[in-house]
Amino acid sequence: MRDKLMGLESDDIDIALDDMYGEELAEMIRHKIFEQEMAAGNPDAKKASKGYGVIKSNSEKSKHLETAVIKVFGEFIDLVNLRSEEYGEDSRVPIIKIGTPEQDALRRDLTINSMFFNINTGLIEDLTGNGVSDLTHGIARTPLEPLKTFVDDPLRVLRAIRFAQRFGFKITDEIMQAALNPKVKDAFAHKITFERIQKEMDKIFSDREAHKSMQQIFLFGIAQLCIKPPSDCNELSDPETIETKMLPLSVFICNILGILFSTLKQNNNSLIGINFPDDLKNLQMSCFYTGLLLPFKDF
Repeated sequence: MRDKLMGLESDDIDIALDDMYGEELAEMIRHKIFEQEMAAGNPDAKKASKGYGVIKSNSEKSKHLETAVIKVFGEFIDLVNLRSEEYGEDSRVPIIKIGTPEQDALRRDLTINSMFFNINTGLIEDLTGNGVSDLTHGIARTPLEPLKTFVDDPLRVLRAIRFAQRFGFKITDEIMQAALNPKVKDAFAHKITFERIQKEMDKIFSDREAHKSMQQIFLFGIAQLCIKPPSDCNELSDPETIETKMLPLSVFICNILGILFSTLKQNNNSLIGINFPDDLKNLQMSCFYTGLLLPFKDF
């Protein structure tokens, strides 16, 4: 919904369901396509209505409800359930239940990512009350009180930074204060897997404003938590060593890389003969990881 309102193309299409599971709807869609192809006399009707995939729930990988994926008119669509989440104080795995649209909206990272398009009424549903306004005014705000949002799932800090920098939105003071709270740093260190952090960092480092996101990550004091030093590296066991000696240089290198890649994009990448977005995104991500880790090369 966010990208549609901003006039942006998106291949991330989710259909949220409130009265059936994704696999049930996927089977209904598959069967309907098969009937239409048969009625049209298509000898390859079975192939044209080929099946769908189901991504099973896996708490260890933070996939708490299954998702069905089906291709319709050349587009992959995720069929997911509206859900509510309840987090224990020490557990990184929430209790997931089928929820209402409002519960699903309130569990999101930012208000701009919490809106729905009701395909029955043709209307936008902004159940947090701030989604459309924040999108219009360029504000990154959490649906609930940010400290609760981030302690429940600390990865939302990185997501808030990524979306704010991607769209040039202002992060609210409340988000900044919450992100600096020791409770959030502790939760970041203990409640989310490094695999989830790495996936989010991949997205950050392939974005156009990767260097600005890196600055914000450093200012929030979580940059050292995005690095997983070897267990036998005693020199890096002290967070202060990383934060005061290594990461400022990492941020400086990332800023230089940001200037370099901005220049490449403004010159249509003609300087090195590569094609944007795919080639440049991959190159950019690799360079930013190099920049992040370069100060650690002697350890």
